[in-house]
Amino acid sequence: MAAKLITVPDQRHATALEVTAGSKLYNVVVANEGTAKQLLDKGQLRNRTTFLPLDKIQSNPISDSIVQRAQQLVGKENVASALSLVKYAAVDRPAIQFVFGSTLVCRTSDHAKKVCFDPQIRCKTVSWDGDLFDPSGTLTGGSRASGNNSVLVRLQAFSGRQAEYDGKMQRISELDSQLQKLADMSAKYQQVSEEVFLKEREAEQFQQRIESSTHHQQLEKLKELQTTIDTAKSAVEQSKETEKKAVAKCKEVQEKMKNAKQLREKELKAAEQGVAKSKTKSEESLKQLKAKEQEAEELKLEAESLLQDVDALQKQLAGMEETMKVLQKELEEHQSSVDEAKASAKEAEEAVKEKRKALQAFSKEISRCAQEQKGLDKEKSEAIITLKELEHSMGVLHKESKEAAHHVHQLKQKFEWIESEREFFGQPNTAYDFKANDPVEAGRRLSKLQEQKEKLSKSVNMRAMNMLGKAEEKYQDLMKKKKIVEDDKAKIARVIEELDEKKSEALLTAYQQVNRDFCSIFGSLLPGSKARLAPPEGMTVLDGLEFRVAFGDVWKDNLSELSGGQRSLVALSLILAMLLFKPAPLYILDEIDAALDLSHTQNIGQMLRTHFRNSQFVVVSLKDGMFNNANVLFKTKFVDGVSTVTRHVQSTSSRHAAPATAKASSAGSKRAKLR
Repeated sequence: MAAKLITVPDQRHATALEVTAGSKLYNVVVANEGTAKQLLDKGQLRNRTTFLPLDKIQSNPISDSIVQRAQQLVGKENVASALSLVKYAAVDRPAIQFVFGSTLVCRTSDHAKKVCFDPQIRCKTVSWDGDLFDPSGTLTGGSRASGNNSVLVRLQAFSGRQAEYDGKMQRISELDSQLQKLADMSAKYQQVSEEVFLKEREAEQFQQRIESSTHHQQLEKLKELQTTIDTAKSAVEQSKETEKKAVAKCKEVQEKMKNAKQLREKELKAAEQGVAKSKTKSEESLKQLKAKEQEAEELKLEAESLLQDVDALQKQLAGMEETMKVLQKELEEHQSSVDEAKASAKEAEEAVKEKRKALQAFSKEISRCAQEQKGLDKEKSEAIITLKELEHSMGVLHKESKEAAHHVHQLKQKFEWIESEREFFGQPNTAYDFKANDPVEAGRRLSKLQEQKEKLSKSVNMRAMNMLGKAEEKYQDLMKKKKIVEDDKAKIARVIEELDEKKSEALLTAYQQVNRDFCSIFGSLLPGSKARLAPPEGMTVLDGLEFRVAFGDVWKDNLSELSGGQRSLVALSLILAMLLFKPAPLYILDEIDAALDLSHTQNIGQMLRTHFRNSQFVVVSLKDGMFNNANVLFKTKFVDGVSTVTRHVQSTSSRHAAPATAKASSAGSKRAKLR
């Protein structure tokens, strides 16, 4: 709408600008004509709407010289162009010029009147109070609301409120986006907390699995084996000490029991056996000790790897705890910002509610003004309709008066006695005494007589005689045309019969000649054979023809009984016979003998010489039988990689020479020219 595209810096000019724009203030501004057409076609408009396309609208703004003249006349501070009193975007300039460009705004009505009717200005002017002066002499004014209640002022205030409302809504949307971000961060913190809790649970479970794993059990066994090894070492040391004591005792026994040699030997053997047993036991215990030491080493390595895994998990757990602390701090900070945002959002909501209430009040006021405007527009339209009705009735009366005057003039011209006896019209005791002879009653009688005439005219056709005469004339004309058409039809039928006769004669003549030449040519090409064209049984030449070929006296029933070469000769004979019916001066044949034997080629050359004496033939051939009947030979051959053509004129003796001579001179395809 044009009213929404402008702002009025000085509200004192609002009333004048509203009067200047008038109904144009509510015109809809569109970018181009296509947009306006689409809105009219598919916009589902409920009211009549005027569109101002920026690419088509044209205006006639007031020139600067006229504005300067007006300022010289009443003062620069007392007059200005309406276009200069509004602010608008540059892209909307054509539409704003169309609405405000042709009017000047003056401070008072006296200034407006003085400027409007100045001979050098002569343009519409409006006072600040809304009085409109037109150079045509009309003045529009009267009671009007104060400038603060002007539609432009209220619309401008509404636009400001709308902009403020849009800003608040934008701030609310920003706060909503911040709240959404904080909510996302809170959800992320909750997710991280859950992950930390899960990791702690996993660490506990891992610790339990370590305790219940085979490595832990082996570590316990390793400890038990270590104690066993220590016990075995102590036992080995004790056995070594016992061995030492036994050896010493044996020595003492040997010294003491020199006399009891046998007993000594037995005791010595027993002691030796005991020593051997103790040695074997000590060796076995050493082997077991080495095995246990190896197992202990393996268990130590596994325990070290498990301890390293536990340390890594503890470090990871410590990192997660630090991350949780950082996230906890961020959450506390964001929680405070969320509280602040909620408080500001609550304040903004309260402000929006207040603005909405104000907007509702403004909307009610605007709707009330719109209703008042609709009522005024309705009264205006009714007044315009009444004025048009009065103008129409005046026009009808004026027309009737003209028709009555014209009718009186016609009556005077038609009846000359009217002028001579006009002075007696309306005089008493005369034939024109309208009091004694009431014209109204005479008119009634006349209308009754006219009604009777109309009733009779419905039952009796007054134009029957005229229609009868026209019908007779039309009938006579149609009969003449019919006779002409019948004569033309008879002539056309005679011409068709003559043409059919000529066609039959021409076909029979052509058939006889072609059949004769066909039989002669085929007999020349294939000696001892006959051929002819004959209509099928029960038919005439006009219905169709079929081939009949005989070898000797035996006629073939079908062409399929012939060989390929014979069928080629039949086709060639028919073509040449048809060409011979109306011979041409020149013929060109391209290797027609390619699929034929040499004897047939010789026969073709002889046939062309005998049957086509008045025509020339250019024949392309590779066989000597055709060369021998040619008058001129054009031979083609390669010479040094280039195709060359040589011309040879044959004499009568050379044409009858042996084929070997022709072959000796041929080196490729040859073109023979027969005459």
